Amino acid sequence: MKIETHHDQFEPPSFIGTLLRKLHVDIPLFICLSLASLLSFVILYSAGSQDMGVLNRQGARIILAFVFMIILAHIDPYQFKRYSALLFGIGLFLLLAVLLMGQTALGAQRWLNLGFFRFQPSEMIKITTPMTIAWYLSGHPLPPRPKQLLIASILILVPTFLIAKQPDLGTAILVASSGAGVLFFAGLSWWFMTGILASLAALTPVLWHFMHDYQRARVRTFLNPEADPLGRGYHIIQSKIAIGSGGIHGKGWLGSTQSELDFLPESSTDFIFAVFAEEFGLFGCLGLLFLYLLIISRCLYIASQTRDTYCRLLASSLAFTFFVYVFVNIGMVIGVLPVVGVPLPLISYGGTSIVTLLSGFGILMSIHTHKKPLHH
Repeated sequence: MKIETHHDQFEPPSFIGTLLRKLHVDIPLFICLSLASLLSFVILYSAGSQDMGVLNRQGARIILAFVFMIILAHIDPYQFKRYSALLFGIGLFLLLAVLLMGQTALGAQRWLNLGFFRFQPSEMIKITTPMTIAWYLSGHPLPPRPKQLLIASILILVPTFLIAKQPDLGTAILVASSGAGVLFFAGLSWWFMTGILASLAALTPVLWHFMHDYQRARVRTFLNPEADPLGRGYHIIQSKIAIGSGGIHGKGWLGSTQSELDFLPESSTDFIFAVFAEEFGLFGCLGLLFLYLLIISRCLYIASQTRDTYCRLLASSLAFTFFVYVFVNIGMVIGVLPVVGVPLPLISYGGTSIVTLLSGFGILMSIHTHKKPLHH
């Protein structure tokens, strides 16, 4: 499916199109994001036991996230480049504050409580890390030389380590992926990236030593969930049952027995894809994946149309991070990856991840609608 600029099959009525362009909104991307948000309401109504309160809270968060997206789309990309390092430094300071005085919930110390609201600084780092790596590398010849590669790697590893200490392995993976995406699109060769992965694999015994007990248990469960079917393996076994029972056509909307009978834990958050697969089957899953493909393709198209290194690296990395979101969540739900607590993007119930994702898309729209070279 060809995704062009404003004059294509995605073109809405002229009044709406003019309004969206004045808001610096990329119309094809906006339509895809809106469809995903509407789909979130459909599946959450079923996964959330038909609780309208869940939909109301999700709706408020989605509206807030779209407001953030439009605000960021208005900002000139030069301002993102100018303040990348400062925002990154603030994010690191907040991560340190979390380790010292953060609020603990469900065994993890991830939140800062400011009295009138609480938030996760790690969500901010998901965006500021690729912004900072892109800012740093855009001032040097590409592909990066060993010195620049070392500095960029340190900038990635520091926030990744601080987030992993909370512990929040899922977010740590996303932050590391966002930074690694910038390095890849900066021109690192495949053999070099393969060498890095091989080195990490060789360090597995060392990483195992520093992992928490529950993280080791997750790895063991991933390798053999049937070893503890009523304990740690319960989530993934029930998830596979839900997905398999959906078959080709699914059981129909509101027909998820695994969710309705409470066999499937976290059915409205991390494991919502299992509910979707049970109700809409293989064809529904392919449709959802196609929608994700349209979003990623549009993001890469925007990256390809940029006129400067900073915007190209940042836009490509944001597209790659969204792909990692999808890959990790679906991978863990179907049992090919360990469970790490990554939501299904734009679909799962939750506030911070949706705001972060749509903020990233707002930056992409800013890059696309402010097409002019940046000053180095």
